[in-house]
Amino acid sequence: MLAVSNLNELILFRNSKYIEDLYLNDNVSSEVSSNVDSFFEEVGIVLEVADGIVTISGLYNVAFGEMIDIVVPGIEPIVGIILNIEYFKVSAVIFSNDIDIVPGYLVMRKYILMSVPTGSALLGRVVDPLGNPLDNLGNIANKGFRFIEQIAPSIISRAAVTKPLETGLKVVDSMVPIGHGQRELIIGDTKTGKTSIAIDTILNQKTEDTLCIYVAIGQKRSSVARIAKLLKSKGCLNSTIIVAATASDTAAMQYIAPYCGCSMGEYFMNLGLRVLIIYDDLSKHAVSYRQLSLLLRRPPGREGYPGDVFFLHSRLLERAANLRSGGSITALPVIETIQGDVSAYVPTNVISITDGQIFLETELFSRGVRPAVSPGLSVSRVGSAAQNKVIKGMAGTLKLELAQFREVEGFTKLGLVLDDATKQLVDRGSRLTSLLIQKRFVPLPIYEQILLLFAALNGYLETIPSDMISVYENLFKRWFANSIYYHPISRSLSSMVFPKELVSFITWEFANNFSLYYRNNYNS
Repeated sequence: MLAVSNLNELILFRNSKYIEDLYLNDNVSSEVSSNVDSFFEEVGIVLEVADGIVTISGLYNVAFGEMIDIVVPGIEPIVGIILNIEYFKVSAVIFSNDIDIVPGYLVMRKYILMSVPTGSALLGRVVDPLGNPLDNLGNIANKGFRFIEQIAPSIISRAAVTKPLETGLKVVDSMVPIGHGQRELIIGDTKTGKTSIAIDTILNQKTEDTLCIYVAIGQKRSSVARIAKLLKSKGCLNSTIIVAATASDTAAMQYIAPYCGCSMGEYFMNLGLRVLIIYDDLSKHAVSYRQLSLLLRRPPGREGYPGDVFFLHSRLLERAANLRSGGSITALPVIETIQGDVSAYVPTNVISITDGQIFLETELFSRGVRPAVSPGLSVSRVGSAAQNKVIKGMAGTLKLELAQFREVEGFTKLGLVLDDATKQLVDRGSRLTSLLIQKRFVPLPIYEQILLLFAALNGYLETIPSDMISVYENLFKRWFANSIYYHPISRSLSSMVFPKELVSFITWEFANNFSLYYRNNYNS
């Protein structure tokens, strides 16, 4: 009969390569078997460690997604999360370097599913997905913890999207509007301005009642530091949380980052506040999950991704909602395409999950049309219901004229002689395209967008060359801010009241002044 007298013998017994045979052997006493089983219900032993994956024997009662502590002599316990449960072993991923872990170390349950700290103390801070500060500004006094995996709000608890979330970008707010509680995808090739649109949206919330969470997945640390510095210089960091799982972090940290950011946002949503979350980007998130899945020996599918990669993003983005109780989460996920291929696996998944997409074209970006939003391929399926009613009335005309311009634009490159009507259409479309060009990190309030679009769509820019549109815009904003019309017009347009006669008068007055200015300074 086998007798187990102390912990060392128990560990040796548990790690024996003949354990399966021993358990099935009738000669092993029930007392010994019960002794071993009861001990290893709550404790495990490291069997193998490689590439951030720890294989553990024991932990019979552990739950999927539960946090564990790996006891390493001389240092703090290493935290991990259970992602595989098999008959004789479990597998966990760890969030730090695995160089200090060796087979034989004890593993303890933490008796809690993966959780992150929440609370208003996180605002203005740069943290990792576990809530640890990365900005050297001291510890964070959290208001408790929240599971990173939450059930999405039910249909009954949701309300319709009715309040606009304005980005400050003319091309987005006019043609691809976003509402609070919506999920709008930002998709395009690398270096086409996806992050710039997301940051502009955060900057435009400075004067609004919206809190922002920026989740950086797989980015360079220098890029995250630059974004934090920009938000601080613009006075927006105090209402923003930056969750950073950079390229130098483990795949496990990149995998949990968006769920952690969403849980931090749900704390504020449940208090009745509005939250905007940027996931930048989910392409790298899918790659990190593919890496973990392959290391966990899960069967690969299309493009090497596991079969549940759709569920990976759907369960995240379904948590964005506009609640009847007043709170909301608006999600702006970012997806990077390769050579404009939107039919790849992950892009098609996220397109089908979200409520619309802002598609950025490399060709437009190269031509200097920035933001390089494609009016034809970009769409917002629910945002128009929440769009500012004044700008909504202009959006239909704007889309139609830009569509007509795109149809005949190709003929201008062939050097063909155009008739007067077509030439007028091309000139008008060129001016509209120039008007929609906007510098990075300079969002426009909605009333300025309305005034500029009104001038363009009602013929007040007909005498101005397209290359002078930016000069017109800058001078108009300066003139309007110092005019007696500023306060009544800005209040009316912001509250969706359109004093058409007054707007027509001030637009006509400035157009005449600018024409005189142009003739005196630019016409020889």
